Amino acid sequence: MLFIDKSKHIFGFGPNLRPAAEAENGEIVVFETLDALSNQISSEEQTLAAVDFSKVNPATGPLYVKGAKPGDALKVDILDIEVADRGVVVIAPNAGVLGNMAKEPKTKVCKIKDGYVYLGDLRIPAKPMIGVIGVASREEIPCGEPGEHGGNMDTKLIKKGTTLYLPVFVEGGLLAIGDLHAVMGDGEICVSACEVPGKVTVRVGIVKGMAPPYPVLETEDSLYILVSKEDLWDAIRQATELGVEVLQKALGLSWEEAYMLGSLILDVEISQLVDPKKTVRIKIPKEYVSAKDVLKALSLE
Repeated sequence: MLFIDKSKHIFGFGPNLRPAAEAENGEIVVFETLDALSNQISSEEQTLAAVDFSKVNPATGPLYVKGAKPGDALKVDILDIEVADRGVVVIAPNAGVLGNMAKEPKTKVCKIKDGYVYLGDLRIPAKPMIGVIGVASREEIPCGEPGEHGGNMDTKLIKKGTTLYLPVFVEGGLLAIGDLHAVMGDGEICVSACEVPGKVTVRVGIVKGMAPPYPVLETEDSLYILVSKEDLWDAIRQATELGVEVLQKALGLSWEEAYMLGSLILDVEISQLVDPKKTVRIKIPKEYVSAKDVLKALSLE
């Protein structure tokens, strides 16, 4: 098992990244991560006003996967997510969906114990997830931004037991992971989840010649296409178009039939609303299509 420690991290997914480690196809790798603020906040007296924003959203890696070539899909099975015993939630003026209503920066430190996150006296079931996971892009993209390469998608379904398929743009893929959350609601409305350091265990694999145009997520019962755009409606439209395209090609339907079927079985869901680009996911039940169907239908090759 390969281990990448938190000191090896990046702040952007560019084409000229240098690998922190190399893995074989099928190898299990552990990524040790800093929190989204590079562990800069340790008490409620510290706020976003004191944070060095050049150190925000570090992603541990990158990992070079031997045999991964442009045009392939990098398959990432998320085997486990371990989070620390404390996390932070932050707000600040002009940040988040209601940023115009936030008068001053505030920080809450949350205890995490026995499967629960404690926000003051409130106890919330912990649901560990990965906020940032992506591969090297064709151009330099900050880790705080999502896109075709993955990145800061803040999608709560990227958790233990799921599989993410990412398009490979450069040799080796160059996978990096960070920004773990102990729990987050869809939208991440205040610009922060319960931000925590931790460890992520994954198995990396390669699907030859099947790079999707956007990340594809597989859960036990569904498949999702994750689309990020500056305008929320553009993201919704693109995700819907791709979902209908999958149904049309995989099931041999006319476009009109696939559009009708999509209105019956596809769900449009919001992952996050607070990053430079908004992330939307279209949900396709696996009783109609498989992961291979989706990748084949959407392949960039």
